[in-house]
Amino acid sequence: MFDNKKDADAYDKMLELAEGFAALLQQHIPSVDEAQAEEFGIFLSKNKEAVMQACKGRVEALSEIDSDATPSNVSPLAAQA
Repeated sequence: MFDNKKDADAYDKMLELAEGFAALLQQHIPSVDEAQAEEFGIFLSKNKEAVMQACKGRVEALSEIDSDATPSNVSPLAAQA
């Protein structure tokens, strides 16, 4: 799937962060279903740099998120495991 260990490790870290975001979302918004939480977790994880910038006060960074990275274009974590 990956050409080198560095890319594989980065992907694993992205999935781990996504899983944490998904768990946090489900913990605080119990009505969200698992698939939606996983999609949003992956979305946040893939866009963590923009999210971090927004948290530091640069809210416009969120508008710079690539439209190709929307939740409908990602697979749930369960399908990746």
